[in-house]
Amino acid sequence: MLEKGSKAPDFELNATPDQKIKLKDFKGKNVILAFYPADWSPVCSDQMALYNEMLNYFSKYDAQILGISVDSVWCHLAFSGDRKLHFPLLADFEPKGEVSKAYGVYDEETGESKRALFVIDNEGEIAWSYLSPTAVNPGADGILDALEEIKKK
Repeated sequence: MLEKGSKAPDFELNATPDQKIKLKDFKGKNVILAFYPADWSPVCSDQMALYNEMLNYFSKYDAQILGISVDSVWCHLAFSGDRKLHFPLLADFEPKGEVSKAYGVYDEETGESKRALFVIDNEGEIAWSYLSPTAVNPGADGILDALEEIKKK
């Protein structure tokens, strides 16, 4: 897993069938990457719902959150619509898990992303990372602490 101080690998993933998002598009902003195993699972549903409620807090730190899993863009659209999420879910679908692997959070055994968080500063450097047990919602405290540290720089 990539650690604090590492350069965040750039990527390009689908947010919708016809819209791709690149990490470098957010240069100058802070970015939160929330890797998670699967849409529709109970812990993932709770985690993404929490981040949806935290969007105003994240925006105060000029931070954009992006959810990433190996589910397809169609699955993400259905999940996001059902949960009324207001941030992009990116499909690390094909080649499967390529971005998760680049960040060191792909689980070869299950074929899913591990539950991991990265806060990337406005220069593209990882300011904080955390690997959570799969069955545990990591919450948002670590994210907010990392954003506060970036703000102090």
